[in-house]
Amino acid sequence: MSTESGDAALTASPPPVTRRYSRYVLALLSLVYVVSFIDRQILAMLIEPIKKEFGVSDTAMGFLTGFAFVIFYTVAGIPIARWADRASRKLIIAVSLTLWSAATAASGLARSFAELAVVRVLVGVGEAGGNPPAHSLISDYFPPERRATALGVYACGVYVGSAIAFLAGGWLVTHFDWRTAFYAVGLPGIALAALVALTVRELPRGSSEQRAPAAESAPFREVLRFLLGRRAFLLIATGSAVQSLSGYGVIIWGPTFYARVHAMSWTDIGLSLGWIVGLAGCAGALAGGRLADRMGARDVRWYMRLPALQSVIALPFLVGFALLSSPSQSLLCFIPFYALGAMYVGPLFSMVQGLVGLRMRATAAAILLFIVNVVGLGLGPLLVGALNDHVFGAAHGPGAIRYSMLVVGLLGGLASILFWQASRHLPEELAAGRDQTLVNQP
Repeated sequence: MSTESGDAALTASPPPVTRRYSRYVLALLSLVYVVSFIDRQILAMLIEPIKKEFGVSDTAMGFLTGFAFVIFYTVAGIPIARWADRASRKLIIAVSLTLWSAATAASGLARSFAELAVVRVLVGVGEAGGNPPAHSLISDYFPPERRATALGVYACGVYVGSAIAFLAGGWLVTHFDWRTAFYAVGLPGIALAALVALTVRELPRGSSEQRAPAAESAPFREVLRFLLGRRAFLLIATGSAVQSLSGYGVIIWGPTFYARVHAMSWTDIGLSLGWIVGLAGCAGALAGGRLADRMGARDVRWYMRLPALQSVIALPFLVGFALLSSPSQSLLCFIPFYALGAMYVGPLFSMVQGLVGLRMRATAAAILLFIVNVVGLGLGPLLVGALNDHVFGAAHGPGAIRYSMLVVGLLGGLASILFWQASRHLPEELAAGRDQTLVNQP
């Protein structure tokens, strides 16, 4: 459903939008993000029972939790984002939510590891239509000076969704089985999709900045060429990929780490990680977005300086999380590590939306997510599994995961250098993004 004339009509007569309604839309889109991460993250709680039933290796499970999902998630994301730069973004989100929710529920029907991998591919294809159009919509509901905060709120979906996946997954796998867990978390998303389609208003692009979009969306090659010419974007994308590699490697294998190394029950793991991920993750994302908006108002370079500092400060807590012998001490270290690791998300997506023209925003978000997820979600869990099987396993047995996660987690420290370098280029390149919009106006 999309026509340029429809968008032009909206631009000519924009509907009134109150701050209250903007907050409602943000809350609803954040809830969609929560559901996507429940459906994505529930697999982390099910690694051991699935591995046992199908008789596969840690490397295979790393593939299932990473590449089986991420390859199609990222590949499908770009054409869907191109569509979202021209079409009704709310309907794309609603259709995508229906697809990935149904595919998550269908995961419980898998009779083999191969079938489960195929269904996870469908989950990835569906979730590809969630983030880019949501980022674009939020950018039209919230002006630049409040956008990092809004996207920080939206990013809380990652942590609330992961928390619910841990809490519900631990309980479901203890009292039922892994198949029931997939049914329980997948089906509710279909009702939520109807709510998005019926209650979210499709705003004209540029509403929050009172700027008109180009009559036509920019060709993909033009968007890609524009982004490749922006040093800030390249450094932000590379730094985010490295940070994501660390984060996904740790969080996907975290429940298995506590089961193997600390002999915790699945119920205790779900409760412990669920509350930490939910509260610490949301606190970090909200604080990161708010601090970035406040300090960025004085100097836009702070939008990336803050994530640079956070990446370094988190490393000592990672070491304690992986190496301390007491599970309670390990969990105490995990709290600040996870909170600090969440602080970069709001500033990251806010800057990418600001670096490009209005009809490039969904596509730019998809390109960023392609880079971040192929490296982070694709390689992070797979690398931990491979290190378990081929590097540390012979010497450390079940304890190998401790050192695998530490190695992958420490790689996240490299993001600090990249984010700091990106901050140096932000002033002139944010201005170039505004100029791009003006040049493309009809």
